[in-house]
Amino acid sequence: MPNFAREQKSDAGYLDIAANTHGAEKGALVHRALRRISRARPRVVEVGPGGGAAVTYLAAQLNDDGNTASDLALDVHLTLIEAPGVVSQSLARAVETFNGVGKCELRHGFAQDIGTLLAEPVDVVSASALMHEVYSYGGGYAGLHAMMRTLPTVLTPGGFFAYRDVYAVEGPSLHERVIQSYNSRAWLTFLRLFTPQYLAEGVHPYHRADDEVVARQNSRIVPVAELDRATCAVITAPVGLFREIQRHYLTFRDHVWRSGTLGLTPVLDGDLAADWIDFRAGHKRVHYRLGDEVPWVSAGQRRMLAAMSESYADHHTIDSDIFDSVTDVVLLAFLDAAESGDATCRQVWEAWLLREGRETYAYMTADQLLTAFVVHSAESETDTVLMPVHVGDITRMTGTTTTGS
Repeated sequence: MPNFAREQKSDAGYLDIAANTHGAEKGALVHRALRRISRARPRVVEVGPGGGAAVTYLAAQLNDDGNTASDLALDVHLTLIEAPGVVSQSLARAVETFNGVGKCELRHGFAQDIGTLLAEPVDVVSASALMHEVYSYGGGYAGLHAMMRTLPTVLTPGGFFAYRDVYAVEGPSLHERVIQSYNSRAWLTFLRLFTPQYLAEGVHPYHRADDEVVARQNSRIVPVAELDRATCAVITAPVGLFREIQRHYLTFRDHVWRSGTLGLTPVLDGDLAADWIDFRAGHKRVHYRLGDEVPWVSAGQRRMLAAMSESYADHHTIDSDIFDSVTDVVLLAFLDAAESGDATCRQVWEAWLLREGRETYAYMTADQLLTAFVVHSAESETDTVLMPVHVGDITRMTGTTTTGS
């Protein structure tokens, strides 16, 4: 798979922490599917186990089933399929935990090759956010559709594909042109650094003449790579491309936050990461720790952040809206340093760019996703068609859609 950053995908700060979330959601789908399997020793495959959060969750559920004399057999054979070269220490611990209630083995290969990775059909195939990885590294929509045709061939009759992903609301075509303005210096710098490289190297559908990105400053058209950070930019582009730019900015911001190179580290995982003031409005308290001083963040900026915060146990807490405004200043300092060639900042930027900078989300509504599975699985060389059977097979969690079929 070209451009698949194995080393960066295996980084413990990413795979064992940042990407090791939503395990309960994915594991719950598998557990629910197992309750509808009549086979005595069910076989389960999880594609892309990451740090093993779903493996650990499923092990706990199976253990509870055994302690409560459930009719669900504990003798579950779980096969994990991870991309070649991607290694996780927390996944190794999860495998060990699962082997206490069933049997678990790890194999390496790519999702679109699942048909050749399994020696016999299985009862449940589980995955989370798999479509984006396959789209970005496995042939775009053609790769997605090929995988949809392959999945029924590896399932036993009556088997399940349990899939979890982010929820995409009904919206306009990805290619519908919209106008957005940017006046934040951090955003303008990110646009200048990221957008040209993404368009040149990423796997994306924005190749049509009508997909051209047109940026204007002071009413004059300027190349995105030459945006003046001191001038508001009015940009016309496909709405899907704006989604990608904004999504990548957030993943970049979180990556830099986790790296510690800003001299502060927000708590992005666990209970403190969800200290909501108003969940619907996206308003919460941010918990963070001040670290060592760094040359691209001034003492005055550190004092300003501390002055707007409150002490909380061994760290600080601050309103998220204030934190975003304050850290935009610090992110700008980081981007300045990265753009001017500072070795530390440049290394952090390049690591993020290699790991996520070329990836594209395959945006589909729930209806479009389910229809694609029905149509393409019906074209497989089996009698199995992937589609929801019961009303509860489609569940919307907080901010996500989980689908079992």
